Amino acid sequence: MKFSDIIGQQGLKEHLIRSVKRGRISHAQLFSGKAGTGALPLAIAYAQYINCENRGEHDSCGVCPSCVKIAQLAHPDLHLIFPVNKQKKKSGEVVLSEQFMTLFREKMAQSGGYLTPEQWGESLDLGKTLKPLISAKEADEIVRRLSFKSFEAEYKTMIIWLPEAMNDEAANKILKILEEPWERTLFILVSERPDRLLPTIISRTQEVVVPRLQDAELMPLAEGLEPLQGANMARLAAGDVVEMRRLVSGEEDGRRAESFERFCALMRLSYNDKHLELIEWADEVAAQPNDVQQALLNHSARLLRESYMLHAGLGKISYLWGEEAQFCQKFAPFIGNENIEQIIEQIELARRQISQNGNAKIVFTHFALAVSKMIRRLR
Repeated sequence: MKFSDIIGQQGLKEHLIRSVKRGRISHAQLFSGKAGTGALPLAIAYAQYINCENRGEHDSCGVCPSCVKIAQLAHPDLHLIFPVNKQKKKSGEVVLSEQFMTLFREKMAQSGGYLTPEQWGESLDLGKTLKPLISAKEADEIVRRLSFKSFEAEYKTMIIWLPEAMNDEAANKILKILEEPWERTLFILVSERPDRLLPTIISRTQEVVVPRLQDAELMPLAEGLEPLQGANMARLAAGDVVEMRRLVSGEEDGRRAESFERFCALMRLSYNDKHLELIEWADEVAAQPNDVQQALLNHSARLLRESYMLHAGLGKISYLWGEEAQFCQKFAPFIGNENIEQIIEQIELARRQISQNGNAKIVFTHFALAVSKMIRRLR
């Protein structure tokens, strides 16, 4: 994968290229950013540029044997670790990333590298209870692989995608490797939630923050649409390539409508102080799949921010239309400086607890009742 294959992030690409040219390649780096920012493909493109046999001024050549193998995720000196699991696992059975490498290559090719944890989890077909993880046995496998000499590349590169999925034992084993690295070995941890990593791991890595994209960088994905429609979608995508693709394809329409209906119900019940109905609302949301719950929280945060903008008299830069615009115009008087930050904090708390496999019924019951108190504050 070349840098030119990745959408936007020009400043970060130039920074990574300069570090290679100057020979300042930190042995352990933490690429932090959502899937839609391109954090994972950036890590792969970086590894490809480092090991390119005909490195150019601004990118790898893309055609030398090293580039071809890394682009196919098949280079013997490029090691990939990611969360895995499987149903009906036998007692004592070891499940490792290598066993799912074919599937991972397929999903990476389909997504162009913009693979989300949710998409990967769905492809593993784990049901509602099992979650992908990086086990201590996987950490042992990392040590084993890196103990060998490199086959043909200048650097042995270990990319660990979603290191926050490591259990404590695995994390501590990784920490030991980071403390005493092998020569010419590059570790790249690609994380969506670096706050869930051990502080000692973070302290031993050089963080590379992968920011959300600018609206203008997303606009080419809306090719064929009316400019205003494309601009609206780019703003709604909030710098996320995956979200932009969903909006353009219409894939998000049904989920968006479903989330909007639930958001309206929550706010109306909150305003009218319907505690029993709020608990029923929480039970209904708790029964939904994780991705539906996360979508509800994401859309709720967006609609609350838009309502706050309307309340503040900034309607001209609001990107609402149809039923959303009608509801938020009426709802805006109840969202102001007194409660917007607290409600968004509750959304972030619920989002974090759900991503950590918290009990959804407890999470959404607390969330609904907490929001109810805050909405009533402006009555």
